[in-house]
Amino acid sequence: MKEAFITILGKPEGIILFQLVEATQFTIYLSLIAFLGGGIVGGIITLMRIMPSKAAKRFAVSYIWLFQSTPLLMMLFLTGLGVPRLLDIDVNPWTAAVVSLIIYSSAYLSDVWRGAVESIPEGQWEGAEALGLRFVPTLRLVIIPQAVRIALAPTVGFMVQIIKGTSLAYIIGFHDLMAIGKRWANAPVDGSEPFIIFPIMALIYFVLCYPLTLWSRHLEKRLGTVKDEKAPLPVAA
Repeated sequence: MKEAFITILGKPEGIILFQLVEATQFTIYLSLIAFLGGGIVGGIITLMRIMPSKAAKRFAVSYIWLFQSTPLLMMLFLTGLGVPRLLDIDVNPWTAAVVSLIIYSSAYLSDVWRGAVESIPEGQWEGAEALGLRFVPTLRLVIIPQAVRIALAPTVGFMVQIIKGTSLAYIIGFHDLMAIGKRWANAPVDGSEPFIIFPIMALIYFVLCYPLTLWSRHLEKRLGTVKDEKAPLPVAA
């Protein structure tokens, strides 16, 4: 594959583009791990947020407030540089990046999902209670199927924020698209000037993010969570 890039583009352009494309896979892997891990943790926090238990609610609210108020860059510094030096241990950049992005993702996803659950009319809870359903069966059979429809589009849209957030992981030594791009942009090599490298990186991020944005908008229209501006206005009888 590398030889193909070199044959088509020559040196060093072929080498640069190959390494940027190769590094993009780690951006994708980190994004997927952060989304899946953040989804699991976020689901637990969402459940605690809507449970009748006051202690669980306080913990969930504190978790969301704390990690939404902490910049992602600061979390990366703490997990990748601060805590390892404080405890005199080695933390792999992969581990630090994954932990930081899972915490970051879970705090925002839990808020999105909590909002979706709370948007369900109170009458749905009351009707289920009247039928003799307890909290968990009501949540599983009545509330979640409706909340998923509301939360799906913003959840897909948030994946874009996760992908963009991975670009900060280079600061702790994570070798992704941003790290390789900055290394080439700082290299004294003809053809690797910043005004060449950074537009290529921006294009790659665009290719990763734009389809998700389109998919999110499509889901919003298809699931009826937003009104279609082109739809005709109702005519009064």
